[in-house]
Amino acid sequence: MLMGLASLDTALRAISSRSLHVTVVDDDIVTEANLGRQPFYRCDVGNSKARTLTERINLAHGLSWEAVHGRVPGPIGVDGVDMLITCVDTASARRAIGAALGVGRSIPSYWMDLGNRATDGQYLIGCPNSANDKTVRRLPTVLEAFPELADESLADDNAPSCSVAEALERQSLFVNRVVASHALALLFDLLARGSINRAGAFLNLASGQAVPIPLPRNS
Repeated sequence: MLMGLASLDTALRAISSRSLHVTVVDDDIVTEANLGRQPFYRCDVGNSKARTLTERINLAHGLSWEAVHGRVPGPIGVDGVDMLITCVDTASARRAIGAALGVGRSIPSYWMDLGNRATDGQYLIGCPNSANDKTVRRLPTVLEAFPELADESLADDNAPSCSVAEALERQSLFVNRVVASHALALLFDLLARGSINRAGAFLNLASGQAVPIPLPRNS
């Protein structure tokens, strides 16, 4: 997703006066299991994912994006952010982010969430609602549209994969990239063209199907 955002920034600069300034937040480090499925190399193993990718993008594109080795909420909050993009693995992470949005004073205008399982995934863009804002005409967030994604009764799957082969047994090689590419296409429509015709989609690599998530009728 992050490498695609760099491409999106390049495109926006070419066709408009807009650009992206991204703060990357991740408390994970690169392991051998990440090689192949994610844009890391063997020399990156043991380093911060956020810092490694951000430094690489800044050098390649002449940008000054920022990296935080940590979690949201935690060392960095969500106040003052225009758009929040989450690519999290667990229900507890979504719950924590949703709770932070609920108490924020200056919450993001948009929240795009991406998630996937072994061979399928989904992405959805929504508009968070502050406790004092009763606006009806907005896009539901991922927690409002699919509350089961933050079901407290579901145990988080935190079992690490120790090798590339084991990681591929647990998750298809390209599922992350496919979901990210579709999400980036939606962001391009929103930021470059000013409109979208769907709120997201369900994607299934096993069947080859892509089912759009329609916009609410009152949006």
